[in-house]
Amino acid sequence: MKLKQISIAIENDPGRLFEVTEALGDAGINLRALTLVESGGGFGVLRILVSDVARTRRLLMEKNMPARVHEVIAVEIEDKPGQLAKLLKPLHASGVNVIYTYAFVRMSTGNAVMIFRFSDNDKAAQILEQSGIKLLDAESFGILEAED
Repeated sequence: MKLKQISIAIENDPGRLFEVTEALGDAGINLRALTLVESGGGFGVLRILVSDVARTRRLLMEKNMPARVHEVIAVEIEDKPGQLAKLLKPLHASGVNVIYTYAFVRMSTGNAVMIFRFSDNDKAAQILEQSGIKLLDAESFGILEAED
C-alpha cells in the first residue's frame, strides 16, 4: 500500500510557503500531511500529502512550481518508546534503507502516523506487513490519487 506524495522545490523566501498553501486552499485541496526541509542553495523541499493528487500537481505546474510525484508508505504505530526501533529492526536486517521520514500523532487514536520513503518501497511494505505493522492506504487519508 503506497501513497502518492507531491514534492516541490521552493525558494526560501518570505511568503513562498504561504503562496503554495493559499493556492491549494483556494482550489479546495486539503493538506493531509506536510514537511518542509532546507536543501541548501536557498531552496527547500516541500513534501505534501493532499486530498487530490492529480489536481494538486496540475495546479502547481500551472503556477510554474514543478511538482513531482513520489510513492511513500504510511504506517500507524503505537506512540510509545521503542516502537520506531521495533518497526525499523526487520528493515535494517533486510538491508532496506530509510531515505526520509516524517510523522505526526493521530489525535483520534493517540497513535503515531509515520510517512516513509524507502530505498525499496515494495520490499519495505512486504516486510512491514509480515511484521504486523499497520500500513495506511489512500482511503484512510481521504486522498484521491487517480487522474481525473
